[in-house]
Amino acid sequence: MVDYGCKEEKSMNRYITGAVIRRLREKKKLTQEELANKIYVSSKAVSKWETGAGFPDISLIEPLAEALGISVIELLNGEDIQNTNPSSNMIKSSFYVCPVCGNIIQSVGQAVVSCCGVTLPPLEAEECDCEHRIIIETVEDEYYVHLDHPMSKAHYISFIAAVSDEGVQLIKLYPEGNAEARFKKKRIKHFYAYCNRNGLYYRTL
Repeated sequence: MVDYGCKEEKSMNRYITGAVIRRLREKKKLTQEELANKIYVSSKAVSKWETGAGFPDISLIEPLAEALGISVIELLNGEDIQNTNPSSNMIKSSFYVCPVCGNIIQSVGQAVVSCCGVTLPPLEAEECDCEHRIIIETVEDEYYVHLDHPMSKAHYISFIAAVSDEGVQLIKLYPEGNAEARFKKKRIKHFYAYCNRNGLYYRTL
């Protein structure tokens, strides 16, 4: 689980609804009374939350999440995420980009990722096209990767990454620079390039 900049007080009323609490409670096969006993409140309090007559106090968010078997950020987001990559295969890494501050986050497998109060979906990579062609050249013990792509303040490549079964090499790029990067040749399988307008593209070696 990754949490960047989440403000619980701001998010609580926005995300924790009675329907969410009820769905997660039933998924856990708990009665209202059993859930109430786990977090030391009355069953009437749980009933009020689930019918929309009230919200759990901020002090109850952590024990409520624990009782429901999920993380706090998952509870605030209203969903539970199961990591389908328990062996931590780096090839299956996911990338997230914050639309507010441009923060780049990489995870091994699925995660709930939040930045600047926004829950981020994992980027879905498309195979590179003629406008986002990832060009790879070998220079001694490195790969020189570049794109013929605009690098203006409004339209640019934000990062280029190389992924192997051993790890991820990621180079952050900036507007008015060059859409290029160099990577050590370490069993790399995939290259990724992120366009701030059109999303994530990949090329496989």
